[in-house]
Amino acid sequence: MPATTSLAPTGRQLWTRARGIALAAVLLLAAAVAMASVRSTARHGELDPRSADPYGSRAVARLLAERGVSTRVVTTLGAARAAAGPDTTLLVAVPDLLSHRQQTELHAATASSGGRTVLVAPGSWSVERLAPGVTADPATSGTDTLAPDCALPEARRAGTADTGGIRYTTTHLDADSCYPSARLATLLRIPASSKGGDTVVLGAPDILYNDRLDEQGNASLALQLLGSRHHLVWYLPSLSDSAATESGERKSILELIPSGWLWATLQLFIAAALAAFWRARRFGPLVPEKLPVAIRASETAEGRARLYRKANARDRAAAALRAATRTRLAPLVGVPATQAHAPEALLPALSAHLSGDGQTLHSLLFGPPPGDDAALIALTDQLDALEREVRRS
Repeated sequence: MPATTSLAPTGRQLWTRARGIALAAVLLLAAAVAMASVRSTARHGELDPRSADPYGSRAVARLLAERGVSTRVVTTLGAARAAAGPDTTLLVAVPDLLSHRQQTELHAATASSGGRTVLVAPGSWSVERLAPGVTADPATSGTDTLAPDCALPEARRAGTADTGGIRYTTTHLDADSCYPSARLATLLRIPASSKGGDTVVLGAPDILYNDRLDEQGNASLALQLLGSRHHLVWYLPSLSDSAATESGERKSILELIPSGWLWATLQLFIAAALAAFWRARRFGPLVPEKLPVAIRASETAEGRARLYRKANARDRAAAALRAATRTRLAPLVGVPATQAHAPEALLPALSAHLSGDGQTLHSLLFGPPPGDDAALIALTDQLDALEREVRRS
């Protein structure tokens, strides 16, 4: 039984085709792992008074404890609202994580509490609800270290500090506007209308970080802003708290996903579409591929003969045999190849080399198709005999 030849691609061919995609996938995975690792190590516990990481705030909490100020961490809006009071400083670490309804409820609880509320780097999403009358400027400060340039005692005692970040404007005439950058304040203190409380809007969290506390007047400013009351409640909004409020409001999944991830997903989709378009295009003619094995001419002839026999195409088989014979005989009797299939040119030349009848040659080379397989075989034998005779003459 003859061996069959597999046309399936080999493992090496598959690797050659897929190695580019595999390399790109590995690079993307490595980049994602590296980014996640850097983010998890450098920003782990950011603004958390229990964290000793560079971006944590444990050092501030320890210094406040030495001065008799207790620090308590809360992660829900209900706990933050309940903790508001005249003897308490409420620090909101990431105000922009709160929904609009949460911001309104938190402001309602702190406006008349008589205590101090410190908002850390609130953007336009939250500052107008948590501190009405204050607007965040779209452009941030060009420098980090700024001079106080105001009459607020805490700022004057601290001196220069790393408050450069979001800049604010306010409609409150009695507000203290400190640490200006291009005439816009990066720290505001807004007195409450009653009970002696106030709200502090801080444009950058740098003065609270462990690794920045010993620079400039950061430590002095942070301790004075957070140590004016005996109790400090550190509100760290959590994902579960921002997903649903006590009144039943729920955020959609798109609101919970950071905007950067949405843009990254869009970019990946565009890159995948471009890659698919590039792979689908065909520039220029197709490149012929080498056959896996060399096929002998006899096998090709036998295969075509079987196809002719299966289709009962004796006429086509006879025409192919006669045409091939005429093509080989023409140069032997001095007839050009262009006239090999013309009876008026080929038959006289053959008659001059042979002693046979010209009518017999015409029937043999240009006659009708055979009626059965036996006649086809006889025709084949006669054509072979004619060619041998011409070659001997």
